[in-house]
Amino acid sequence: MNHSRRLLDQLGITVPIIQAPMAGLSSPAMAAAVSESGGLGSLGVGAMNAAKAREAIHQFRKESNGPLNVNVFVHQPARANAQKEAAWIERLRPQFERAGAAPPSALHEIYTSFLSDSDMLAMLVEEKPKAVSFHFGLPPRPQIEALHRAGIVLLATATNLDEAKAIKAADIDAIVAQGYEAGGHRGMFDPDVEDSRFGTLALTRVLVQQVDLPVIAAGGIMDGAGIAAALSLGASAVQMGTAFIATDESLADAGYRERLFSDAAYHTIMTRAISGRPARSLANDFTRLGTTVSDESIPDYPTAYDAGKALNAAGKAAGQTGYGAQWAGQGAPLARAMPTRALMQVLKSELEQALS
Repeated sequence: MNHSRRLLDQLGITVPIIQAPMAGLSSPAMAAAVSESGGLGSLGVGAMNAAKAREAIHQFRKESNGPLNVNVFVHQPARANAQKEAAWIERLRPQFERAGAAPPSALHEIYTSFLSDSDMLAMLVEEKPKAVSFHFGLPPRPQIEALHRAGIVLLATATNLDEAKAIKAADIDAIVAQGYEAGGHRGMFDPDVEDSRFGTLALTRVLVQQVDLPVIAAGGIMDGAGIAAALSLGASAVQMGTAFIATDESLADAGYRERLFSDAAYHTIMTRAISGRPARSLANDFTRLGTTVSDESIPDYPTAYDAGKALNAAGKAAGQTGYGAQWAGQGAPLARAMPTRALMQVLKSELEQALS
């Protein structure tokens, strides 16, 4: 309970709910609604440059004076491999042709890792969001120290005990324990090592017992009963993403929302085919394609994502919605469509009932 109280106080929240920072899905309006409801709203800026990220932070602040978490990607830069990238383009050519489009002639590394993004670091130090969270790894100590000097609370994702211990050693303030059932990208530091595939509840309990830091449970948590279960295992808070995909403030498009409320929600799949890194998606045309190719044939993240985004754009233009990055966790069948503030009220009510 000491860890729990301390983390909530550090983050300036009264409800142990962190809205997951879903890049491309979470909007400033969503984050503001969560923070105004007592939780921690988040923005995923891994796909943005510093100027766009600053703009999103300012949009949030127009709607809320509450705390904000800004999430950055700390991936190792992609290893260029022209032969593999050309072969991947040819592998996807039939899908592009099905949509009446030509594939790109070359692929590019479309995102800059926070590891080398000095502009993003300077912007965060200046804007001073309540929290900054790291996904795919940890930045070097000078970046961590600069953020801490700015008074920012630091969070980082772990999928196993070794990653959690590294987070502790780096003087990060809390661990996001991401279970295998979580939607979106696995936060693995190295996507090429064998994944231990810890589920959320087991991972949360292991980290609570073996790492002296607050633990935030993430993966498969969709309602108050799930929040209560995580708290009972020692989590200080939970991080929820899939639960917010169908909210009014979500940036999910119509095809994404339709698939979320279809049979595909019962068949989420971990795939590298869309982006180059393991990520859990609703079952769709892209995940089916992914079952027919080896991981070794897929270009590195985020270079592969360049192809994935181009194919999704071509498909949407042709009325095909099966090539999107339709990330969702195994709790997807429990998704609810409503405004974010209404969802937060429901979650708080369910949590109170579960704890009573």
